[in-house]
Amino acid sequence: MNWRKMELSWESSKNFSKYKCTIMDRDMKSIQKEVNSPLCRFPVELYIPLHKGVFFIIEVPNTNISENCTFIPGGMNGSAIENFSCVIYNVSLMNCTWQAGKDAPGDTQYFLYWQNSSYDDARECELYITDENGRNTGCRFQNVKMETEKAYFLVNGSSKVSPIRFYDEYIELYKIEILTPPLNVTVNCTRDPAGCIMTWQPPLTSHVGNVNCFQYEISIQNKDEPKEEKKDPPVRVRNHRYEFQNYNEKKKYILKIRARGKNCLISSNWGEWSEPIEFGRGKDYFIFVTLFLIAFGTISVTLLQYCLFKRYCSFRSISSPIPQPRDKLNASTDEDIQTEYVNLPKKSCTEDITMVEEMT
Repeated sequence: MNWRKMELSWESSKNFSKYKCTIMDRDMKSIQKEVNSPLCRFPVELYIPLHKGVFFIIEVPNTNISENCTFIPGGMNGSAIENFSCVIYNVSLMNCTWQAGKDAPGDTQYFLYWQNSSYDDARECELYITDENGRNTGCRFQNVKMETEKAYFLVNGSSKVSPIRFYDEYIELYKIEILTPPLNVTVNCTRDPAGCIMTWQPPLTSHVGNVNCFQYEISIQNKDEPKEEKKDPPVRVRNHRYEFQNYNEKKKYILKIRARGKNCLISSNWGEWSEPIEFGRGKDYFIFVTLFLIAFGTISVTLLQYCLFKRYCSFRSISSPIPQPRDKLNASTDEDIQTEYVNLPKKSCTEDITMVEEMT
């Protein structure tokens, strides 16, 4: 079995003019062919991965001669990679990732080869993604073009301990693409009649030019509503124009749009949301702010006056003299002082005259 070319060959002790060969995978998907020689080429378009093994039946028509055989890839069990997946984003970029086999030796290194179509040559990854041990666990691709055929991916490995089993898979690239957001999203609102017209253009793709191959999901939410409240369900349309009827200019809204494929070779998974666009005036908070500032200023001035008045009165109380209690035993009243002054005894003065006579 040459699994790279999907060729099965055998030897026969007799030369028969015709052979019938059948290939069957693990999912019981099979195809049968008739050939004139002991070589059977199965079309690559079968897209049968071989890492799980396939069954073959070789028969000679109109006889009882037949032979069954099974193709099982070589290499140690549990050494092939696991969880292989790829994704395409930004139109032409692709990332593929995988995990090392659970029973793979520690020195195992993996290598990725891919073939975009049966007409292209298989080529190895140019930019590997490695883990902390330097082991290849992914690959980045640039300038990826999508073909109508399935792309073929092959990851094999090498180790000094034992042979490593390969892993292969066929993937339709359009199914793993994450669509970019719709382009040139605009909103035009009018008051009379109240409503908004929303327009946009299809997302960028590298393989589809039909603008009717998309379905769009429109999300319009009221910005002023609490997050806990139930949101309006998105609206789905097929054209590139939507009229929003429940527009209220006193509210502010947030618009987002995303796209997916519909009835074309485009991913049916929803792509990325567009950047949020706000429209509408929203609530007029200027009046509320003005009234709040006036009320706050009035209350502040009143409190300030009250504090100053209270502090001034407290200061007067502290600086005024404190009257002392009178001593009724020792202190004299004003009447006593006046009586004592009036009744003071008057001192009398006696004048004596002495005559001196000169003697001769």
